[in-house]
Amino acid sequence: MKKQSMIAFDLGASSGRAMIGCFNGRRLEMKECHRFSNDPVELTGHTYWDILRLYREICQGLLKFSSQEAGDIASVGIDTWGVDFGLLDRSGQLMGNPYHYRDVRTDGIPEKAFQKVSKEEIYQRTGIAFQPFNTLYQLLSVRLSNPDLLEKASAMLFIPDLLSYFLTGEKKTEFTEATTSQLLDANSGNWDRPLLKKLDIPDHYLTDLDVPGTKRGKIDKKLASQLGMEEVPLIAVATHDTGSAVAAVPASEGSFAFLSSGTWSLMGVETDRPVINEDTLKWNYTNEGCVGGRYRLLKNIMGLWIIQECKREWDRNGEHYSFDDMVRLAESSAPFQSVIDPDAGLFYHAGDMPAKVQRYCRQTGQQVPRDKGGILRCVYESLALKYRWSFKRLEAILGKSLDVLHIVGGGTKNRLLNQFTANALGKPVICGPTEATAIGNLMVQAMALGEVRDQNEIRQVVKDSFPTKNYLPTETDVWEEAYSKFTKLLSEESDRKDS
Repeated sequence: MKKQSMIAFDLGASSGRAMIGCFNGRRLEMKECHRFSNDPVELTGHTYWDILRLYREICQGLLKFSSQEAGDIASVGIDTWGVDFGLLDRSGQLMGNPYHYRDVRTDGIPEKAFQKVSKEEIYQRTGIAFQPFNTLYQLLSVRLSNPDLLEKASAMLFIPDLLSYFLTGEKKTEFTEATTSQLLDANSGNWDRPLLKKLDIPDHYLTDLDVPGTKRGKIDKKLASQLGMEEVPLIAVATHDTGSAVAAVPASEGSFAFLSSGTWSLMGVETDRPVINEDTLKWNYTNEGCVGGRYRLLKNIMGLWIIQECKREWDRNGEHYSFDDMVRLAESSAPFQSVIDPDAGLFYHAGDMPAKVQRYCRQTGQQVPRDKGGILRCVYESLALKYRWSFKRLEAILGKSLDVLHIVGGGTKNRLLNQFTANALGKPVICGPTEATAIGNLMVQAMALGEVRDQNEIRQVVKDSFPTKNYLPTETDVWEEAYSKFTKLLSEESDRKDS
């Protein structure tokens, strides 16, 4: 009898991969089958996703499995980033390439929305933090610049749902992905159509919602034949990548926070229902869906994007450093010379990131880092300090102390940042698994196939299957002093914006 495998397609903002998972009832074994870059396309002043190439890469991953593996595919699942979408016309054809969330088309759009519906009302209705790239503002941008386009659309599908549609022909929207959009009513969990009406945005193109673990049709018969595979089910996993990553946090019941560390850093806790109050609005915390119907109360932090952009700039100049090289450069530099707010608007768009770090320090009257190690040390220390800022506000919102931080994702490989984080928090940090998103994707498939019962069993499997590394805090006095300086900087920057 052939073994059966599940395939997780995990697409991030810079790359994607196909991961094969085999579950024996206790442990999950996993290996990479196919990897590919995900390169934004710059055209006529805008930034797009190359969605057809991404679809082709998914087909290539399935073809590789069929031709190379001695087994059958039991199911397929897809996760990606949030908020971005494609529109389908009445014949089911794609109406142009989906825009990238860093595209400039939403610059200034949230302010236009607030002229019709107050910021406070939008937050009370949706519980979603304000980011210029939220789907709500992308749709409003379309409505203002090309009003007929939404009228002609028959369906709006987020990126993982769009790729699922290409494979199955099913037009559905998965719940965790939908919660990133600022289009859902936080109380009902359904589309907030009255909000869209207030903003003069049509809603006829919204599709039915399904939840993680739902079997969403089968791979199209003709496509399956071309790929040399059976018409296997496609599972709606937690299609938002952070939702899948959090599903794989190897935590026991208790008072823990999580940090999904990658291009973005997302720090939060799980809650039974959305938490919407003055503090979560003031501090811009968001409420996104989890596996099992719970919510992630979390903060979006710019994360390793700044480091990645530094590397990209130096690569362009012919100076090539691995991420490990960059850690060593930072280690060799003097500590706490200057700090940045990683979430400052200056760092949001691509560009010469090292120069932006220097500019920020100059504008805030700090010592300007002159070499690569100094720039990197400044970023890593600042990220750890921003993690503490976010962690302390989570504790304030919840009214209780959190005992430990679980870090999952690619950032678990960065031992310097992980140790800095433990030092800044003064709390233990548990790192791993690195491949949490793919693991969460695969384990939700296993749940849909009846192999595990629920989120608790998923976490036990993760603990049994993958190692973790613990970091204990050191030099807490020094970091306490640095945090005081950091919070003073944030306060001064806030006062400057308000004046």
